[in-house]
Amino acid sequence: MQNYSGPPSNSPPPPPPPRVELSSNAFIALYALPEYDVVCIGLTGAGKTSLLSRLCSESTDGIVPTTGFSIKAVPFPNAILNVKELGGADNIKKYWSRYYQGSQGVVFVLDSASSDEDLEAARNELHSALQHPQLCTLPFLILANHQDKPAARTPNQIKKYFELEPLARGKRWILEGSTTDSMEAVKESFGQFISLLEDKDTEPARI
Repeated sequence: MQNYSGPPSNSPPPPPPPRVELSSNAFIALYALPEYDVVCIGLTGAGKTSLLSRLCSESTDGIVPTTGFSIKAVPFPNAILNVKELGGADNIKKYWSRYYQGSQGVVFVLDSASSDEDLEAARNELHSALQHPQLCTLPFLILANHQDKPAARTPNQIKKYFELEPLARGKRWILEGSTTDSMEAVKESFGQFISLLEDKDTEPARI
């Protein structure tokens, strides 16, 4: 019987193992950004859809108010926000709470240049959200939108009128002015909000 002890000594060496190169997409997948589920609420005309569309680099031409709800994955350098935007019409607001479950944060958009009547309605909705059992422990980003309009109230005026400091004492919230004409400022506000979502060492309230 002849024993086999491998290839002859003059055989060529085996080929080197194939080189594996990760594509950029695979590299990103290995270091995926954290994702947070966020609910976005506010009255019709507050500008929720326009702000979210601009954050996603989408066109705002022909935008119409959201009639039910929509979901956008909004990318930021350090996180992705899965934003569930709820329509603000009277016949939809009463169903908002059905969509709160699973939320990790709240974006509340208000029209800072609206009528006194609409501003009072926005105030009531924000108060309800801040006290809702499914939202009361979550971080809030409150955007006083349409700051580019002549009749816009300043964030300080909104804070005082909405009585935010006594109502939201001990909660994690940010109040900032916003306009689609200054998206860098809006992105900075969302950056602060993401810090709250990450539960970093942030102030309980900030304006």
